[in-house]
Amino acid sequence: MGIYGAINSAVSGLAAQATALENISGNVANSQTTGYKRLDTTFSDLVSGGGSVQAQQVSGTTFATSRATNTVQGDITSVDVDTYMAINGEGYFVVTKASDVVDGSTTFADETYYTRGGDFERDKEGYLINASGYYLQGFPLDPDTGNAIGDNPTVIQIENQPLGASATTTVEYQANLPRVPDTTDYDGSDEDTALLDAGVGVGNITVANEQDFLDSSISGGSITIYNQNGTAMNVEVRYAKRLNEDAGVPQNDTWSMYIGTGGDATDSWYDVGDIEFDSTGVMGTLTAGGMTGTAVNGTGDGFTITALTIGGTTANNVEFSFANGSLTQFSDPDGTASSVSLDQDGYPAGELTGVAVDDAGRVVASYSNNQQRAVYQIPLATFEAEQNLQRVDGAAFAATASSGDADLSGGGQILAKKLELSNADIADEFSKLIITQQAYSANSRIVTSADEMLDDALNMVR
Repeated sequence: MGIYGAINSAVSGLAAQATALENISGNVANSQTTGYKRLDTTFSDLVSGGGSVQAQQVSGTTFATSRATNTVQGDITSVDVDTYMAINGEGYFVVTKASDVVDGSTTFADETYYTRGGDFERDKEGYLINASGYYLQGFPLDPDTGNAIGDNPTVIQIENQPLGASATTTVEYQANLPRVPDTTDYDGSDEDTALLDAGVGVGNITVANEQDFLDSSISGGSITIYNQNGTAMNVEVRYAKRLNEDAGVPQNDTWSMYIGTGGDATDSWYDVGDIEFDSTGVMGTLTAGGMTGTAVNGTGDGFTITALTIGGTTANNVEFSFANGSLTQFSDPDGTASSVSLDQDGYPAGELTGVAVDDAGRVVASYSNNQQRAVYQIPLATFEAEQNLQRVDGAAFAATASSGDADLSGGGQILAKKLELSNADIADEFSKLIITQQAYSANSRIVTSADEMLDDALNMVR
């Protein structure tokens, strides 16, 4: 069997090197495929027989098997697409395929696949689909708590539905009021001339008294708030310092806070309430003012207006908060309100303007009203034996009995605006190609030599 065994071994070598060549060619072809995992080749020998002692044993044939490199991460590169992402560490994106289009809407297959190809983009229906046609799956997030809903991921879809308006409930207010306000009436020597003009009276400022009021008060800033249906309301704040004496003895400084009515026929400024400061400039007692047609509640932290109407638009239950001592009266040489900052929590309705993925693995929707909402959490699937996953088209994999079921509780880190490249290196593959070609040629030479030896053996009997 010597010559025939040599031919058999050489032929097995030719077949094994052909398998290696096929893997090399596939790796080279996919060297630019996002998330591709190359296949290496492992050679094993088959003992053809022989004696029980070393001297009687002969080399056998060989066969080639493919070896997965799923655990070998490819290089990660930065990109400019907000919905592209890469995985740093172990894990796969959970995806599925489309099965049909019914009444213009895409339906999906029951099978679940796994991929490292993170080149997902939003299609016309709002789904995130990668270049290989796989649709990304994730856990919907509760809009109130931000926690994931359910245990099974669903196909991610971000529709063009507008984000509804949210009414302003709180205006966080910060300012420092001067000890002596530099009003128009202030003559620079007598501090009494800086106080509120007595002619404007108490309560709301009438239209007739508006100029006298403006001349004896200072600006406290302005801000836009929103009512229940998202209508914008411009809030202007002014302060006037009042004379505060008891039997001719000056008491703690008292300021009155006002809000512009926005063009009311009777009143030009609402009297929100009085704010008292002690000798150190720290805010003390708040006293609700006399706003006509509404109620004001003065608390230790601010004023709450139950029906604030500006320019014919009404917002309910708006609190002007001075929490954490944010309103003070420290000496200010300019005589104006300094360090003024107003921040509110409402917003109008907004249209969807963009979708992105953040480094926490969440799909974030952005709207035209400058609001952002995290709408899905992207899970990563890990396996006990990921080398036994079944390869499918599009640099994806399917779970098998040998790989085990997917575990969605762990995995590496999702990197936003990144892509994982193929782990096939062309230089390495060319080195393998040279060796494979040499081995194939050598095996072919053995077949040729064995054929010539057989001819010689047959010629001996002629």
